[in-house]
Amino acid sequence: MRIKKFIAGLLALGIAASAPFQIPVSAAEETAETADTADNASAISTNSIAGWPQGPDITSTAAIVMEDSTNTILYAKNMDQPLYPGSAVKIMTTLLALENASLDDQVTMTATGVSGVTDGGANISAQLDEVFTMEQCLYAIMLASANDIALQVAEHIGGSVEAFVEKMNARAQELGCTNTVFTNPTGLPDENQHITAHDMALIMQAAIDNADFRTIASAASYTIPATNVSGGARALTNNFTMLKSTDASYYQGCLGGKEGYTEASASTLATAAERNGIILISVVLQGASGQTYNEAITTLDYGFNNFQKLSLGENDFNLISGGTVIIPNTATEADVAAQDTEADGEIARQYYFGGTPVGTATLMANQEQDNSIAVEGEANLKAAQDFSANKSAGMYYVIGGIGAALLLLLIFLMVKVIKS
Repeated sequence: MRIKKFIAGLLALGIAASAPFQIPVSAAEETAETADTADNASAISTNSIAGWPQGPDITSTAAIVMEDSTNTILYAKNMDQPLYPGSAVKIMTTLLALENASLDDQVTMTATGVSGVTDGGANISAQLDEVFTMEQCLYAIMLASANDIALQVAEHIGGSVEAFVEKMNARAQELGCTNTVFTNPTGLPDENQHITAHDMALIMQAAIDNADFRTIASAASYTIPATNVSGGARALTNNFTMLKSTDASYYQGCLGGKEGYTEASASTLATAAERNGIILISVVLQGASGQTYNEAITTLDYGFNNFQKLSLGENDFNLISGGTVIIPNTATEADVAAQDTEADGEIARQYYFGGTPVGTATLMANQEQDNSIAVEGEANLKAAQDFSANKSAGMYYVIGGIGAALLLLLIFLMVKVIKS
């Protein structure tokens, strides 16, 4: 029965085949393609899964909502379609910097970084030979979307921007990205740079699992004090409005994120939010300007309102890790199937709901046998203790009897000597 459900799920997921990536010839064609794809309601792939809550119909070309602890995909629309990433690229730039440098590192601006002041994008007007700490740089990237600083961080870590980009692509592959190509650390338009909503969710997942990234991305503001070149402080304000309680786009539990816009990418957004012990990651790509925040909120609400987290392995003595599933609120543990694969003394268990992956677990393959051996060992130990207890008492009686006999013999000999 589990195999049948698994096969049925694979067939259901197969309905959502993604379109091949094509570089638009012009921004006008990009806009037309966006409109055509957005009108395709059949592109909302999660709505084809039996028993799955009906997902919202959004206008952006691609989107995904993924649960952090299980990688369960709650909502997907064209999640594997390659699109231009825009400023969301800076999430990978920041993550890679955190993984390859210290926050105390001294970063000196060169011509590479200063070129980002005049490239037409966001910047903090960094100057040649100006020195920042890596911490200041990463706040500038995430809060002010500073291209000049992103370029300089790339050169600082990679030795060159090109070498850093190679690290970005290698890290993307490590995270499981399958259709992502980075060509720069800023997200500025490049016809060869693309990403999918699913890949962006995997990158955002790794980012929010980094404590320093969470601290930086969720900060409302940050001040860079006067430097060796600049006489005044730079006050940075986070422009990610889902964090601002006074903004209409505010989202309770938001952990931070990045939103950007170019003519090629249109509006892109990646974020994460936590409520009731569940962390959801939302990515919206190629949306209309001013709409991606609303659509991210809509898809996050869909996830939080329609799904629950269950622990299926908490009472399993064999469990090593995992055992948590994310399923619809209307479902129960009985609706979850499992498929086991054994290797190297462990069992890798994949949980499915209607053929859709909803969680994993790792179990000890020989634990039951080990348990029986332990039980048998305990029984043998008890028997040995009982035997020892019984034999010990008998031994004491024998020793006591011999002692008494020797005492009587000694007394007999003493009396005999005295009489003689």
